[in-house]
Amino acid sequence: MSGRQRTLFQTWGPSLVRGSGDSGCGQPRSPAMAEALPEEDDEVLLVAAYEAERQLDPGDGGFCAAAGALWIYPTNCPVRDYQLDISRSALFCNTLVCLPTGLGKTFIAAVVMYNFYRWFPSGKVVFMAPTKPLVTQQMEACFHVMGIPQSHMAEMTGSTQAVNRKEIWSSRRVLFLTPQVMVNDLTRGAVPATHVKCLVVDEAHKALGNYAYCQVVRELVKYTTHFRILALSATPGSDIKAVQQVITNLLIGKIELRSEESPDILPYSHERRVEKLVVPLGEELGAIQKTYIQILETFASSLIHRNVLMKRDIPNLTKYQIILARDQFRKNPSPNIVGIQQGIIEGEFALCISLYHGYELLQQMGMRSLYFFLSGIMDGTKGMTRARNELSRNEDFMKLYTHLQSAFAPASTSDASAFQRGNKEKKFVYSHPKLKKLEEVILEHFKSWNAKATTEKKCHESRVMIFSSFRDSVEEIAEMLLQHRPVIRVMTFVGHASGKNTKGFTQKEQLQVVRQFRDGGYNTLVSTCVGEEGLDIGEVDLIICFDAQKSPIRLIQRMGRTGRKRQGRIVVILAEGREERTYNQSQSNKKNIYKAISGNRQVLRLYQGSPRMVPDKINPELHKMYITHGVYEPEKARSVQRRPFSSRGGYFKPLPNYYFNFQE
Repeated sequence: MSGRQRTLFQTWGPSLVRGSGDSGCGQPRSPAMAEALPEEDDEVLLVAAYEAERQLDPGDGGFCAAAGALWIYPTNCPVRDYQLDISRSALFCNTLVCLPTGLGKTFIAAVVMYNFYRWFPSGKVVFMAPTKPLVTQQMEACFHVMGIPQSHMAEMTGSTQAVNRKEIWSSRRVLFLTPQVMVNDLTRGAVPATHVKCLVVDEAHKALGNYAYCQVVRELVKYTTHFRILALSATPGSDIKAVQQVITNLLIGKIELRSEESPDILPYSHERRVEKLVVPLGEELGAIQKTYIQILETFASSLIHRNVLMKRDIPNLTKYQIILARDQFRKNPSPNIVGIQQGIIEGEFALCISLYHGYELLQQMGMRSLYFFLSGIMDGTKGMTRARNELSRNEDFMKLYTHLQSAFAPASTSDASAFQRGNKEKKFVYSHPKLKKLEEVILEHFKSWNAKATTEKKCHESRVMIFSSFRDSVEEIAEMLLQHRPVIRVMTFVGHASGKNTKGFTQKEQLQVVRQFRDGGYNTLVSTCVGEEGLDIGEVDLIICFDAQKSPIRLIQRMGRTGRKRQGRIVVILAEGREERTYNQSQSNKKNIYKAISGNRQVLRLYQGSPRMVPDKINPELHKMYITHGVYEPEKARSVQRRPFSSRGGYFKPLPNYYFNFQE
């Protein structure tokens, strides 16, 4: 071994094999003594590791006092004060870290995980992410930050067989998995629960209700409360109530929140310009909306007449309000409504909920999305026989449906390959004025970027990402942009499920699309919500949001796709009226959340029982260190290594953290 690089065992390990008077975890030795050890002496290394684990004090939960004298912070990347401060805080208290996307949440997680990996040589460190691609991505990212040996790490998803997972839990120390896998393994006793010392929760805003994250924490505390929780999210929740749920469900004792305007992150974040473009519905769409409102009035008036739906302004009713009215009806049904009458009302509620969903599609996405939704009812695909019969008897509805069918039915028969080739013979129908505005924005972007690239001789190409919540809308946007090849090279990005007209993307296909987009195969990606969270899409110059959501989470996640390495631009295209009001409410919710967390008034109830994890007599000191790591090998590219077999018979336990390369 040359230069300043050596292993942790060589720095800490010699004392392990020197008499029983040592602490069991060893004290740092001089580099000269460390280098004197023969590197090839694996047997001495294994015995030392075994002795270290054997001599740990059970009263400290397996904490290694010598390793715990320090906490390690990497200097591989330039040190950022906010990351250092948050890492220190997260070591000693269950912490929710809220950082804008691209500012190093995974880096902080890797630092915290590594220190618990050092402090508890027999412990398990678990990183949970909601999807398979995220699990794979985060495992590699953490390796590149702290270089924990891959032989100590493992990735587990639903595709990993249960019998193999039990062996992995036994033999590996740092596990990356989906929460569903963790729940299943806890339930069947495969997880050594008392050995879990650090639990990282990615995309923590999902920890609501009975989501798998919540189940994991509830199951773990049945066995032990001696574990650290680190929760990560770009935003803590959609509103104050949701944030409190996350805090309660994940036992959060402290929140580390930074916004785009926080002084300590300003030097590391690039400007993200947000533009709101409000588009009038126009005459054609306005006429369709007027007809549709008449249809809504026909079916909603029956529920109002029966006093199960409050009389409101029909156009301003929402799907959510009707769902709440139905829930109230189920809880407190009128004594006058019994038997068959109850079934009739349930059917009317179901029909109104569907019609109001169509109304939202019409306003936000346009006539084509509405048609595809209604055709699913009318052709029986959605299985709503009663709704289809009711609608078929309504003359206004059938006139509207026939009109939409004549304009958009041919597009519904085209398959994915035809879409990719593009159909130049058929003229594209703009089913919402927002589509025209989107087309105008993206063409202007590429025109100005290409002109700038020519004059300034830029080497990098611009990339654009467009978000729309519904798959039919994603396909429609992509079809429109296909008209502008080769300036715009467009690809769709959707989830696993296959719809009536489109096939879903497998995990492998999703990763392939992301890779091609990053590498320049496409310069425009049109995505559903699957592209919002976590995945490393690469640098994007322009984000276009084609719809607005009540939850600020969605917009924050979308915004995080740009402004990572250079200035970014976000354009939100909104239909005049309800969608614009929804967006404004979302922004107000976001401000209220940040105010509640950062304000002096205690609005949120934090968990008071966070374990210290470090014995009272020990206060780890910061030690900055340059970490080196090997070449990362994807999980599938390497076979699971067998544990070394002792000449005395049996397997040694997995090596603890001492065998690890670094530079001081």
